[in-house]
Amino acid sequence: MRKRNESVTVEHERAAAAPAPLDKGCSLRHSLRLPAAVVAAADVDAGMKRPLGRRYGLWFRLRKLIIWLLGVYIAIPFLVKLCPAIQAKLVFLNFVRVPYFIDLKRPQDQGLNHTCNYYLQPEEDVTIGVWHTVPAALWKNARGKDQLWFEDALGSSHPVILYLHGNAGTRGGDHRVELYKVLSSLGYHVVTFDYRGWGDSIGSPSERGMTYDALHVFDWIKARSGDNPVYIWGHSLGTGVATNLVRRLCERETPPDALILESPFTNIREEARSHPFSVIYRYFPGFDWFFLDPITTSGIKFANDENVKYISCSLLILHAEDDPVVPFHLGKKLYNIAATSRSFRDYKVQFVPFHTDLGYRHKYIYRSPELPRILREFLGKSEHEHHH
Repeated sequence: MRKRNESVTVEHERAAAAPAPLDKGCSLRHSLRLPAAVVAAADVDAGMKRPLGRRYGLWFRLRKLIIWLLGVYIAIPFLVKLCPAIQAKLVFLNFVRVPYFIDLKRPQDQGLNHTCNYYLQPEEDVTIGVWHTVPAALWKNARGKDQLWFEDALGSSHPVILYLHGNAGTRGGDHRVELYKVLSSLGYHVVTFDYRGWGDSIGSPSERGMTYDALHVFDWIKARSGDNPVYIWGHSLGTGVATNLVRRLCERETPPDALILESPFTNIREEARSHPFSVIYRYFPGFDWFFLDPITTSGIKFANDENVKYISCSLLILHAEDDPVVPFHLGKKLYNIAATSRSFRDYKVQFVPFHTDLGYRHKYIYRSPELPRILREFLGKSEHEHHH
């Protein structure tokens, strides 16, 4: 009996030690089972490795992104230095056309039912689009009239404002259109245009070209406006065009009746140094050499601070204290230069600030309920000077 039991035990042990039988596909019929403690330990190890792996992968990708951004940050100054045309594009921003999808041939689509669209040719191969908005008193008569009627209307007894807009956008920009409406309602003809390279105007932008376009439009107005006062209003980059133009007009002894500068700067170098776009590079070693010298190399100066020393007509400066594009202190600095200039000795120079709480920023001064009074008082005196 003992022998039989021993043989059963031996057979059982052999059976346990023997490998599991193979099936027809030569694979094990039963999986070998590991002890539960070993399985649990392996699971814990794998669970720890997965988060570590994910964290390492995330850090690796983040590090690659930081290195790439740093490379781009360092490369941009060299790219701008090697290609000054890039900086010129950033000054003009004429390729930014907002609002999109508007037909500049149809100012009535922007609510300007009393406006005519013209095209003038300052030079060969250059064509500029012009809008002429008549004063409120002529709104009803203007409907359905042709270009000839609008041109003749410039000879009516209403003053004319030549408006020179800033960079980016077109003569159909929203804030510009709203200003035309305000000025028209106050009894002014408003003539504005897109410089060569802007909107639907043909040509390549340059400071010289923009100034010549403005001179051509001014002469076109004067040939039709008779003895009516003609004022020049420049906004932002348009203040640079305006002072270039008025300096030339004063040198040839045909000054305008007044100059209005909205959100002006001193010169393009100081404006570029103060512009929000330059914040991330302002303390970059060699900032002037990398970013400002290429602007000058491209022939762009817009030296308002120099021009005002040669201007002889009344000057009004409007600037909002919360202007984020052209800092308020640049407008104030320009005023201080003009106020002490001998060229303004016999003319009125006025600076009108708009408090931060009003929220007019860079392009919303037209919203001021005080603007009609400011213009009436200032331009009224200018008209008096003009007639005497």
